[in-house]
Amino acid sequence: MRFNALAQATDFAHSDTPTSGGLYSGLAGSAIMMASLGEIVMKKAIAEFIGTFALVLVGCGAAVIGGMGSGATSIDVLGIAAAFGLTIVAMAYGIGQISGCHINPAVSFGVLVAGRMTTQDFITYVIAQVLGAIAAAVVLYVILSGKASGWNGGLGQNGWGPGYLGEYGIGAALIYEVVATFLFLVCILGVTQRGAPVGIAGLAIGLTLIAIHLFGVNITGTSVNPARSLGPAIVGAGAKPERLAQVWLFIVAPLIGAGIAGYLFKSGILSADDVVPDRGGGGRTEVPPAASAPRKRK
Repeated sequence: MRFNALAQATDFAHSDTPTSGGLYSGLAGSAIMMASLGEIVMKKAIAEFIGTFALVLVGCGAAVIGGMGSGATSIDVLGIAAAFGLTIVAMAYGIGQISGCHINPAVSFGVLVAGRMTTQDFITYVIAQVLGAIAAAVVLYVILSGKASGWNGGLGQNGWGPGYLGEYGIGAALIYEVVATFLFLVCILGVTQRGAPVGIAGLAIGLTLIAIHLFGVNITGTSVNPARSLGPAIVGAGAKPERLAQVWLFIVAPLIGAGIAGYLFKSGILSADDVVPDRGGGGRTEVPPAASAPRKRK
C-alpha cells in the first residue's frame, strides 16, 4: 500500500497540467522523490520498532517469566540466551530486507562509523529502536502485573554490583560490555560486508548473541544493546530505580565497542579484499564459484 503523499505526487506528475519551462514537471519529480524517500524511511523505522519490540519482549520475558518458573516451566541461562539469539535470527529474516535488522543502537552506530549508513538514518533507527524497547517493556509489565502471587518488579533490567546476579563490580561490567559488543559487531559487520555469505548472516549473528549471553549473563545480564537496557530500566524505574541509575553504562560501553569495530572495517583493517586469491596458479583458484570470497567487479 502506497502512502497518500506518494500517490498524490505521482498523480500530479502524470497530469495534463500545463508547465512553464518544465518548472511544474521538475517540482513534481522532486515531490515524487521526496514522497518515495519518506515512504522508505517510514518502512525502515517501523521494521526497527517491531524488531526491537520482539527482541526485548521475548528475551527479557524469557529471563523474567522463565526465571520465576519451577520444574518444567523454568529455564536456565541457556534458555535465556537462546531466547535473545533466536529472536535475532527470526527478525533478521523477517525484516532484514527492509532495514537490515539492526534493532540495536550500538549496531546502528557501528554501521554508521563503518560508513554504511547516513547520520539521518542513524537517528531514525535509534528513535524507532528505543520506542520499540519501551513498548515491549510496557507490554511485559502489563503481563507480569497479572501474576496472582505478584512479582518483584523485575523486567530483565541490566545492572551490576551487590545484589545483582553475580555481584560483579563496575569495572568488570564495563569491560565485559565493551568487549562483548565489539565481538558482536565484528560478526555483524563481517557477515554483511561485500562477498560475505549473506544467506546465513542471520544465523551467524543469532548464534553469536547466544554465545555472548552464555558468557556474560551472570555479569551484567548482558546488554550489548542500549535500547534493550533503556526500555526495561525506564518502565521498571518505580520498582527498581537503581537500575535506571546504572543504565548509563549500558549506553556508553556498547557504543564504545561498536565504534571500535566500525572503525576497523572503515579503515580497511577488517574489510574484505577485492579479488579472490589465486592459490592454484594459472589464473585458477581453490575458492568455488558459490563461496563467499569477494570478487572484483567487471
